[in-house]
Amino acid sequence: MNLLIIDPELRVMIIEKTMTTQIFKTYSDFLDREDLEINGVSEEFAKNNPDYEKQNETNKGCWNCSRCSDCSGCWNCSRCSGCSDCSGCSGCSGCSDCSDCSDCSDCSGCSRCSGCSDCSDLRNTAPVQSETPAFEVPVIENIHQKVLEAVSKPDALNMSTWHTCETTHCRAGWVVVLAGDKGRELEKKTSTLFAAQQIYKASSPIRVSPTRFYGTNEKAMEDIKRCAEEESKL
Repeated sequence: MNLLIIDPELRVMIIEKTMTTQIFKTYSDFLDREDLEINGVSEEFAKNNPDYEKQNETNKGCWNCSRCSDCSGCWNCSRCSGCSDCSGCSGCSGCSDCSDCSDCSDCSGCSRCSGCSDCSDLRNTAPVQSETPAFEVPVIENIHQKVLEAVSKPDALNMSTWHTCETTHCRAGWVVVLAGDKGRELEKKTSTLFAAQQIYKASSPIRVSPTRFYGTNEKAMEDIKRCAEEESKL
């Protein structure tokens, strides 16, 4: 759909494309869509947000997002206000170049934000370096599947500390352990958070924001399962 805009000052006509938003039965159906620029919403989301099409006119490839603008590839974002140029969000995560946000929750990995309020898990969080030229970063094949398998064992996941014992770790701790000696070496030279983030980045295109390593067991398991499901579709 195209929207014709007339700018009286510039005396020009601008054709602005508004993005299509469709209802999908499942998130898997949304992932299988042919046109990756189409936004998607679940039947329940559409029922609770009858103006979902208007809310996503400027978004691209987003799932169950509301009150966002100029976002792309976002997932399950809501209660956003005045956002711009966001990308790769998941429960409001991995955002960049956001502005004038309000009442955000469960945000992570944001950068160059302004005017935010009531955000969680972001205070005093410094960006993680994106390159590690001085260190060898190990690669774990099917990393999200293997992390899910590891944390699914009884008492295997404890998000309160990096490592509890040989069989209990937090999410980041498990990533380091699953990477073997090279993972431990990278952790020793840097930090558990940094090592896990770099191993995730080297092993999979599915991004995990650093503050995902600071949630509750329930939140961590929920996101681990989501990532594993996405990985199975690749």
